[in-house]
Amino acid sequence: MKTSLLISILVFLFGSFALAQSIPPDSLYFGQIPPGHIPKIFAPGIVSIPNRNEAVITFSPDGASVFFYIEKYPGPGNPYTLYSSYSNNHWTTPDTIPFSVGRSTAEPFFAYNGNRVYMYATNAVNHVGIADLSYSVKQGTSWSDPISMGNPPNSEAYQYHPCLVGDTSIYFSSNAGDICRCQYDNGTYQSRVILPVPINHIGSPTWGDPFVSADESYMIMKSIRPEGYGQNDLYIAYKKSDGTWTNPKNLGNIINTPLDETSGDITPDGLYMTYGSNKDLYWVSTGFIDSLKYTNYLPYVKTPVPNQTATKGELFNFTIPDSTFFDDDGINTLTYKAKLTNGNPLPSWLTFDTISATFSGTPLVIETLNIKVTATDTAGISASTNFKITVTPHTSTDQVNGQNEGIRIFPNPTTGKINISLGAFAGKPANVEIRNQEGKIMLIKSFENKTGIDLTGKPGGMYILKLFNDRKMFFRKVILTN
Repeated sequence: MKTSLLISILVFLFGSFALAQSIPPDSLYFGQIPPGHIPKIFAPGIVSIPNRNEAVITFSPDGASVFFYIEKYPGPGNPYTLYSSYSNNHWTTPDTIPFSVGRSTAEPFFAYNGNRVYMYATNAVNHVGIADLSYSVKQGTSWSDPISMGNPPNSEAYQYHPCLVGDTSIYFSSNAGDICRCQYDNGTYQSRVILPVPINHIGSPTWGDPFVSADESYMIMKSIRPEGYGQNDLYIAYKKSDGTWTNPKNLGNIINTPLDETSGDITPDGLYMTYGSNKDLYWVSTGFIDSLKYTNYLPYVKTPVPNQTATKGELFNFTIPDSTFFDDDGINTLTYKAKLTNGNPLPSWLTFDTISATFSGTPLVIETLNIKVTATDTAGISASTNFKITVTPHTSTDQVNGQNEGIRIFPNPTTGKINISLGAFAGKPANVEIRNQEGKIMLIKSFENKTGIDLTGKPGGMYILKLFNDRKMFFRKVILTN
């Protein structure tokens, strides 16, 4: 068992025990009747009040303290944090925590030992930027002014929604809208890592308000995605054995609405998720965490297709790279189709093999094609990406810097072997270099007069041949067919 997982389990067990011992069960969570799989407004009239925007709530591990933040209430202004505690057999009326006076404090998160509460805050002690990820330390019955966590994880800009995991590493949202992570190691935070696709969606910053479980087995986040129900929706992603994350799954239309959902945080006992929706706090059973793990994952675009160039009158051949689409259920289940982005079919000269995802054909006119490729899984769910094919004029094989030098490269297209006759280059040392479309050198060779090159076994497609000596240089596109 990994050390961080063991720590998380021990913390969870201790926290659950402490919670059960410190406060009567019927007084937990302000004595509210717990929800099932249908969300309920949390503590109406106590925490969730009409015409007020409550966004994030956090509970101490023993269940006897609560922080939540009010966004711009009662009018435009700074967000601030309210506090309530269970004392003398009752909950105190939520009131502004003193450390909120004179600064913005928002999105609180209780540390697992209950002695610190994390947040983002302006004007924090030793602040780094405009609004720092900060923490307040419990001092008897009071709490200290927010203290900046330093750089990293902070920068000169805003940071949002801190969430600490079992080994004290931190997840948060950056000013650019990215979900980030900083590893805690030997008492210091390491440089931030921006989580890659599919957590941070291509072209769509999330400001994702991440909640990550103590053992980092799952993450709840908000995002605006095509499959959503309106504005920001809540999603869940699961950590895979290789350390990457699954494509986030929408929590469904029982939790998500056409309005804005935000900040899906889990209570210390693991039984409920609290979240903001339509300016109120809601809570709901966490049964979805296990059940959604075994439902279909949506395919997604992992790496956009690069634009391609074809030559008029020459064979064009291009296969969509395997790295383009990804499906956590297995990429071998995907099928493909292609058309123009305007919805029209491909031109007659261009064919697309739906099994191998390969385009081929010989263009007859100079044009630019805007192509849409779609991958569909066995559940009928699709993901699409666009790229361009630009058809350029034909260039003679016997041109060197615009002059005929009698150079011949044949056959082209080829199934593997190419012959080169130097013509005007004959009798002088020459070099030939072959690169693939990504610019990687596949072959370098020096010769005089004529030579042969064998590309047998290389992937089919277009290659660039560069021929040069001490006075001239020559480029040629070589088409390899398999």
